[in-house]
Amino acid sequence: MPVAQRAAAPAAAPAPPVRAPHGPAAPPGNRDAFWPRLLPVLAALAVVTRLPSFLRPLWNPDEGFLATEARMLAHGAVLYGTVVDRKPPVLPWLYELCFALFGDRSLLPLKVLAVLAQLLTAVLLASLARRRWGERAGRVAGALYLLASIALAPEDTQAAAFEVFMVPWTVAAMWCADRRRWGAAGLAVAAAMLTKQTGGAVLAPVLLLLWTGRHRAVGATALALGVLLPTAAVACATGPARLLFWSVTGSGTYASAAGAVALAAGQAVSNAGTLAVGCGGLLLPVGRRLLDRCRAAPPELWLWLAASAAAVATGFHFFGHYYLQLIPPLTLLGTSALAALDGRLLGTSLALSALSCAFFLAWGLADQPPDLPHTLKVARAVRERTAPTARVLCWGMHPETYWLADRPPAGRFLTAGLLTNYSGGRGPSHVGEAYGVPGSWPVFRRELTRRPPALIVDDSRGKPYGPARLPSLRAVLDRGYERVGTADGAVLYAPAGAVTDVPAARGTPRGAR
Repeated sequence: MPVAQRAAAPAAAPAPPVRAPHGPAAPPGNRDAFWPRLLPVLAALAVVTRLPSFLRPLWNPDEGFLATEARMLAHGAVLYGTVVDRKPPVLPWLYELCFALFGDRSLLPLKVLAVLAQLLTAVLLASLARRRWGERAGRVAGALYLLASIALAPEDTQAAAFEVFMVPWTVAAMWCADRRRWGAAGLAVAAAMLTKQTGGAVLAPVLLLLWTGRHRAVGATALALGVLLPTAAVACATGPARLLFWSVTGSGTYASAAGAVALAAGQAVSNAGTLAVGCGGLLLPVGRRLLDRCRAAPPELWLWLAASAAAVATGFHFFGHYYLQLIPPLTLLGTSALAALDGRLLGTSLALSALSCAFFLAWGLADQPPDLPHTLKVARAVRERTAPTARVLCWGMHPETYWLADRPPAGRFLTAGLLTNYSGGRGPSHVGEAYGVPGSWPVFRRELTRRPPALIVDDSRGKPYGPARLPSLRAVLDRGYERVGTADGAVLYAPAGAVTDVPAARGTPRGAR
């Protein structure tokens, strides 16, 4: 083409702005102000919603189990060897690390980390919603999540336990998959599973996103490596067979609803109803959108919710804290509906969410953990009757007694549930020596024989795992122990003829200060 003709040719049109694949691009003028304005609000909400967690030494037995487990690990115990749990190792290791850095007298560092975990979850959800539906949706998603994050009984939402630390990893997996960062998504899935097994449910929506994208073979390879490499590393650190047994195969009777279907169903309905009340601000726009037959929400969000619901049902226990992993997908579904409805229900949804949050927050501020006063009394009695290094057997479902009393457990089994299959809300069916973790009773008897406890606390209080129903434990008590007192219904046994009152050990149980 001649030079003159080239000069006369019209200039090429400027390229259109790059938009997020799922929604409108953020307005250029507000892009830099989005996070500086939103982060302080989310941080304040995260702190306020978890204020009750700082008012009690702990909120449920899971925290007590983790604290006792971490103290044992710090003193040379071997995870899945000389101290055992049905959970993966990430959270016990985190507790152990915090105890090493800040001491083992308080769970305050873990409570602070729980606030940060909730904040991170809200930030990731805000980022996901912003990318898909715009900046207003991002702000709404972050706020709605934190308002709904305490929509259960306080002992389920305020504890620094498994679900609180698992949920950020599940959201991180979706955040990475949404950006086609498959290796990072796999790492997040692995971290979720290694925090709690049910975190692996997020793999289903991640795979759907992978299937609907391009370069599936490369993405699948990166995703698989991301999941498998850290899992293999943890298996090597703990022992592959032991990790598999304690995390999966050794819990067959625990994961069965045999003989307790009605109780399990009642607990499922009760906690689901509580969550529905607390998440009304999320469910309202979702229901309205379905009734109006608006454009359906992205299918990966529905799959995420369905997979999380299946994870909640796994094991048929339906504890309240299991339901926490439903809140992130519900948050995005609600935000999606609000975006599709042009903001018609936004004010109502936010108001309803704030109102329900205020109710659950007031409940947490006024409430105290179930059985905490009892456990503190038992821990005080244990301190009064034993020397600081004395090994103690607390036969019950409150492993926090060991931590509060600052006494080492007499063996690797920290609750009667591991040995009898007892679990809250399941009743007396399938409880006893025959239903415990396979192979546990011979080990338990051997531990009691080799190093007899200086004190045995029968804290069964009429529950179906009492010594009267357990020949092995009853034989130990009959053979070498005598009743020396009680503590708020718990019966104390000491070796026959032993002096168990140790005045120098009197004091306030650790963790209660």
